[in-house]
Amino acid sequence: MKGLLEPIVEIAIAAGDAIMMRYHRHIEVLEKADLSPVTEADLAANMIILEQLSRLTPNIPILSEESVHTDWQQRQHWGSFWLVDPLDGTKEYIRRNGEFTVNIALIEKGVPILSVVHAPALGKTWLADGKNAWLQTQGSRNIIKVRAASIPTVVGSRSHPSPDLAAFLAQLGEHKLVEVGSSLKFCLVAEGRAQFYPRLGPTMMWDTAAGHCVATSAGATVSMLDGSELTYHRPHLLNASFIVQVV
Repeated sequence: MKGLLEPIVEIAIAAGDAIMMRYHRHIEVLEKADLSPVTEADLAANMIILEQLSRLTPNIPILSEESVHTDWQQRQHWGSFWLVDPLDGTKEYIRRNGEFTVNIALIEKGVPILSVVHAPALGKTWLADGKNAWLQTQGSRNIIKVRAASIPTVVGSRSHPSPDLAAFLAQLGEHKLVEVGSSLKFCLVAEGRAQFYPRLGPTMMWDTAAGHCVATSAGATVSMLDGSELTYHRPHLLNASFIVQVV
């Protein structure tokens, strides 16, 4: 898989450019079968990612939020696959607050080993190879690492507040709470700007895999509430609750 990271950055940026071309137009919002929103930008970004990934790695299957989902009977034989959310944070995109991302992760034996999280409206790209993570902005790329803090910062979802979060925060003690959308929560932990991201409610696995890889490559842990590892090769597509933290 060596050598794939740079072309994946380019693919994510191309998808982000397609999203931004539509960002200041009238946004037509459609409703999917699960009642979640989808826009022209989701679909345009998805088409770019699928076309370019298929050309880059024709033998690696792709599981994307905005494509037909392959049944487990077939997926169970995948040794590796791409896990894609072409526009993570569609609600944030509709609100035009900039807090949305393009997520691309390579999964091998259930573990994200390489990923890109691109925030086109913010001009930032986070990338990881399983060992190191970097933040790329215009003209520069710098390695990022987690950082502990005497008063931890906790990042939470802007669009999906959890009733269990209050109990978690009470147990944590003194803290600062920051609300942010999409996979940016993982990236804030990876950069050392936050120390906890508790996701205490269900989320789809394409929402988390790319950010998961960025966070762990920067030194964070990502685990289920029972302490077990969060993995991505399984029959169901829904993640249970998990916590990203600096230990």
